[in-house]
Amino acid sequence: MKTRVRFAPSPTGYLHIGGARTALFNWLYSRHTGGTFILRIEDTDAARNSQEAVDVILNGLRWLGLDWDEGPLTGDATGPGKGDYGPYFQSQRKANYQRRIEALLSHNLAYEHEGAIKFRMQREPVTIHDLVVGDVVRKLTDREEIDPDFVIMRSDGQPVFHLVNVIDDLEMNITHVIRGEDHLSNTAKHIALFHAFGVKPPHYAHIPLILNGDGSKMSKRDQGASLTSYLDTGFLPEAVVNFLCLLGWSPKENREKLTLAEIIERFDLPQILRHNARFDYEKLLWLQGEYARELVPDRFYELAVHTFAREGVDTNRFPLGYVKAALDTCKGKFKTFSELPGYAGFYFTDTLVYDAEAVKKDFVPENKPRLKKLRDAFAHAPAFNAESLEAALKETAKALGVKAGVLVHPCRLAVTGKTAGPSLYHLLQVLGKERVMERIEKALAGFGG
Repeated sequence: MKTRVRFAPSPTGYLHIGGARTALFNWLYSRHTGGTFILRIEDTDAARNSQEAVDVILNGLRWLGLDWDEGPLTGDATGPGKGDYGPYFQSQRKANYQRRIEALLSHNLAYEHEGAIKFRMQREPVTIHDLVVGDVVRKLTDREEIDPDFVIMRSDGQPVFHLVNVIDDLEMNITHVIRGEDHLSNTAKHIALFHAFGVKPPHYAHIPLILNGDGSKMSKRDQGASLTSYLDTGFLPEAVVNFLCLLGWSPKENREKLTLAEIIERFDLPQILRHNARFDYEKLLWLQGEYARELVPDRFYELAVHTFAREGVDTNRFPLGYVKAALDTCKGKFKTFSELPGYAGFYFTDTLVYDAEAVKKDFVPENKPRLKKLRDAFAHAPAFNAESLEAALKETAKALGVKAGVLVHPCRLAVTGKTAGPSLYHLLQVLGKERVMERIEKALAGFGG
């Protein structure tokens, strides 16, 4: 039978990184096996759901590149995974649940209790054949021995998670349920429901939880917990996908950076690790830096310009050649795009804000005549390019009897307002002679002494 898997999140306001990893593992398994990936929104709790929360999920999955293969058509279909399908919504499937509840009632497999409907849970132990955890035998607890039955429809007529989850998996012909290990405790109830409907349960694979680096449980306030934070911080989706793969899955060879094609080829359930995964932010930053360095120029420019725009910086005010040259000095020098406005914003402003601590250190009286000499050397450089400017600075330093760094620091502060950034000589070339001279003059006018 063709593999059919699903990701079934509840729209609660944000997409947890654990949920994103679950979606990814399902998507990878479907692609590895040539199967189908289904997105199903579990929105039966009307009080907690909103379209905004649904959009967070959809936007996050699309950003990761996790396309789903079927669902209600939203436009002209051109094929699976082309964005023509909306997800399934449980709130639109209530008639299915009601029909199944009536079937259970008619076969005395469920009964009314204080206005609710309860399922007659089997008393015998349930064996869960899990593809990751192994065989798990679930026995009734002492409390459950007294009343093992559980509610499948509340007194307000609302079906509960256990029931709708099983019915949807049954009717959508899901072959493999790949989900977080925190759901393992529910699985015995789900298997019992499948048996009550006379259907063989799907294969289960419960994947390890994601913990903080210190081993504590990850809450939504912890670093890296919300997928939206990766979009806001300027991470690349391919870096995040690569990182998420390594949280609980291990390729056969000892490699950490893999292309998506390589991951799809290698991904299989037996390679999912049994122990909980530790969130390693430094590894994520390393992967982000590796992918950022490999970006093709056009995509790098596009992402950079969009990042500046989000910070209110309009790069369209500047010639395209200038913008590209400025950004070229930044490539490979930062990890997340959110760092870029602070790193290179000096290129796109007429008003510099000097680093206060650097002013105390570098804009001191003895540096004023030195910077004047450097200004004059730049003014008479044979060409205003990186090579000539570097030679001019080093010759000036030699003439003054100081090390090059004595001039580099006040010069950088004068033209960028900062103590660190792109290569000084290359950023001077990009800024151009007129802008550099104006900035040095302005700095000199504000010098102490």
